[in-house]
Amino acid sequence: MFSQSQLAFDSGGKSIRLDCFLPSANGQRFPAIIGLHGSGGGHASMAEPASLLAAQGYAVYVLHYFERTETAQIDSLQTVFRHFPAWMKTLWDAVSFVARQPSVDPERIGLLGFSLGAYLALSAAAIDSRVKIVVDYFGGFPKEMKLFMRRFCPVLILHGEQDATVPVAEAYHLQQMLEKKQIPYEMKIYPGVGHGFSGEIWRDSGLRTLAFLNQHLAA
Repeated sequence: MFSQSQLAFDSGGKSIRLDCFLPSANGQRFPAIIGLHGSGGGHASMAEPASLLAAQGYAVYVLHYFERTETAQIDSLQTVFRHFPAWMKTLWDAVSFVARQPSVDPERIGLLGFSLGAYLALSAAAIDSRVKIVVDYFGGFPKEMKLFMRRFCPVLILHGEQDATVPVAEAYHLQQMLEKKQIPYEMKIYPGVGHGFSGEIWRDSGLRTLAFLNQHLAA
């Protein structure tokens, strides 16, 4: 059983909402996942995975990070580059806020991102030691962040081989970096699959996500 609610916190003078999917607490502290939507701004699209993870004992917080920049949707790469630093600061503030929640174990916080959200999650993991794990759905690691990297954490990489939006080369670049730094990771490239998962691919990726979280975050 889990409950659904909404909280808000301040970041850069803006009120930022979090959709909360929380297991029944009974005084327990749970591992937490912050969910990061893609460039379409569809935080509602994360309700299904958030519900499934909450039912498995994870406190899940879906971050409305576009509210920091009053963005509705992304119209160009220039928009992404212009707003990325503010979104990164908002994610930092979100980790701080989530870590203070009574049902959260602050030593077990992970990030799960779709597309643009995965770029944000991986960027945060490079500088924020509070992030213990990242699940990367068809995203990548910005090459610019290599200049600022201070650390990293285990990563699950899930990508479609025929992705025309975020090329699968992004997944292989991330894999090479993780291997070079001897960071634990798992990777699944789905043959013939494009950007975004559905059907059996969606189910398989969900099972892989849960297994990875159980191995690296729940223990």
